[in-house]
Amino acid sequence: MLIALLVPLSLAILLFSTILVRSAAKQRARPNLEAVFVGAVVSFFDTLGIGSFAPTAAWLKFRKLVPDRLIPQTMLVGLTPPAMAESIIFLVLLGVLVDPVLLVGCVLALLMGGMVGVPLVTRARVWIVQLVVAIALILAAVAYAMTNLHLFPGGGTASSLPLTLLIVAIVANFAFGVLVNFGVGNFAPSLVMFGLMGLDPRYAFPIMAGGAALMGAAASTRHVQIGQIDLRIVLGLAIGGIPAVLVAAFIVKTMPLEILRWLVCVVVLYAAAVMLHAAFLGRREHDAETATAPILD
Repeated sequence: MLIALLVPLSLAILLFSTILVRSAAKQRARPNLEAVFVGAVVSFFDTLGIGSFAPTAAWLKFRKLVPDRLIPQTMLVGLTPPAMAESIIFLVLLGVLVDPVLLVGCVLALLMGGMVGVPLVTRARVWIVQLVVAIALILAAVAYAMTNLHLFPGGGTASSLPLTLLIVAIVANFAFGVLVNFGVGNFAPSLVMFGLMGLDPRYAFPIMAGGAALMGAAASTRHVQIGQIDLRIVLGLAIGGIPAVLVAAFIVKTMPLEILRWLVCVVVLYAAAVMLHAAFLGRREHDAETATAPILD
């Protein structure tokens, strides 16, 4: 069953990489050096369990590297190559220990949700995207704080779930896939959900990474084709992220992260406040335009 998952994943990686390289060459896009640094840092700590979406979104907003409406899809496309590297590592090391029905079911559900979310984020109004990203940042900050305060469920020792919880996990991963397109990372909610269900937290990583890679490849391919991304940032995040994943997985493996989580929490909350303010102003402007728009017979 693991081979059946690795083969389509490898093909998806090849297809996505080809499309991304061709698009970058066609537009003569060069990687943003600041994004290379950001990609390396967030992907390194993502491999160790912190997550990469929230700090990346916060930094892109703080530095104004990308327009707000393009942050979710640019971030998704740029962080997909590092996620692919993570997925191969976690699937090979831990995938064989996880219930194959749980693994494949959640991965495919995340993939389908991701594809459903592509047109939603590209058609959504700017203020809606800003609001969703702000909420995602706040939830991420709460997750960081609760992790440091040891208020999250520690998980159990199970490698599989009973049928009812299995169905819940699959449905939830479909929803996570939709939300990933809006900048809501799937790692934090997945860890909480699987912890409450009693799954061994180690076994959540191949599920989360495998789903993120396959869904990311499919959804990112569509985002590249649509063109509403900043390729300079995408290339930077990818180039910086892949080697950082390998270093974290095979050299560092573990390190104290509590202080870093508090720092990231502060930065993420600041970015959330700025994004909420922008969403409020955008909504007010939209309502004003609607109220003054001429009525056509």
